[in-house]
Amino acid sequence: MTPAASSADPQRRPLTVLIGADTFLPHVNGAARFAERLAAGLVARGHDVHVSAPSAGHRNHGTFVEEIEGQPMTIHRLPSWRWPPHDWLTFVLPWMSKHYARRVLDEVKPDVVHIQSHIVIGRGLAREARKRGIPIIATNHVMAENIVDFTTLPPLLDKVFIKLAWSDAERTLKMARAVTTPTRRAADFLESTIDISGIVPVSCGIDRTHYRADLTPRETNRVLFVGRLTTEKKIDVLLRAVAALDPALDVHVDIVGRGDQRRNLEGLAHELGLDARVTFHGHTSDDELRDLYTRASVFAIASIAELQSIATMEAMASGLPVVAADAVALPHLVHDGENGYLFPPGDVDALADRLTRVLTADPDERRRMQQASLDGVVIHDINRTLDTFEALYRGEPLPD
Repeated sequence: MTPAASSADPQRRPLTVLIGADTFLPHVNGAARFAERLAAGLVARGHDVHVSAPSAGHRNHGTFVEEIEGQPMTIHRLPSWRWPPHDWLTFVLPWMSKHYARRVLDEVKPDVVHIQSHIVIGRGLAREARKRGIPIIATNHVMAENIVDFTTLPPLLDKVFIKLAWSDAERTLKMARAVTTPTRRAADFLESTIDISGIVPVSCGIDRTHYRADLTPRETNRVLFVGRLTTEKKIDVLLRAVAALDPALDVHVDIVGRGDQRRNLEGLAHELGLDARVTFHGHTSDDELRDLYTRASVFAIASIAELQSIATMEAMASGLPVVAADAVALPHLVHDGENGYLFPPGDVDALADRLTRVLTADPDERRRMQQASLDGVVIHDINRTLDTFEALYRGEPLPD
């Protein structure tokens, strides 16, 4: 395929792009971070970017110019409500989504609409943009199973909910000119779950220059996890594996992120006798997070519902070996025996074994894994991601 020309070409008109995101700052999760980086990257390339996103609270709605990732852009904050079972999530009332979509589309008149989910905001925008003949690009970051923890429904009804959610997702995604997911594995999963084909894998992308790799041996064994503290992340598996490690390794664990499971996880750490060796950092600044990546010995993730995992890419960009569950898209990033190890999901003993392999590796073996992480993350550079989405927006051939 012919590489797409850059939007910096003076012969080409910058685009007006409307991004619809059900989760965006101040939310903290992978989908929100991708939307933020995408929007900022497009602004830096000269495009006029608008984001339709939930307000932080019901009274804090309106249209504002906000600085995201150092770039100013117009954010249309829609009236939103707090979802009580979740510790921070706000959402737009579903029956109002098309009304808000019409209002934003009238104001912005975008060349293209890029929805980041098929749930509420994206669902409304897709339906209204289709009526107006505006091209739609849809990116799926969601597994319906991710939402089950917060439905408050009994297990039997959760199964019904998942089936209905995927059916609705299919109807929405079929309205798009192109559908993307962060990885080929995630695309295969979506194509096997609903009746849709031709999904384009596009990495969420990161700016590797923001991270600092330290390839020297560590004086302290530190295991790092970064992500939401929710059930599907299986952080309990990580804590149990650390408790099973040889005490002589004197392993310390840094857990970064917020979520509804924090109290339960703190209780489990106490039960396992890990109080002095596990630190729950909550939400950190970007500088603090980069420091935690740089000083860690290994990044560990036991999650069973990752469609890509930006945190794992950040760990790789920081030169860390990674131990990850062999589930969904994580094997796309972690190649067993190369930049770390995979383990069967939920297997505490296997995770403990893989962590021990990394933590007891000789300096040359450790450096080999670190360099493999640095080499492996190159293809996830944010500029490749931006090139691909610009081509999709313009209906052009995709870059190689």
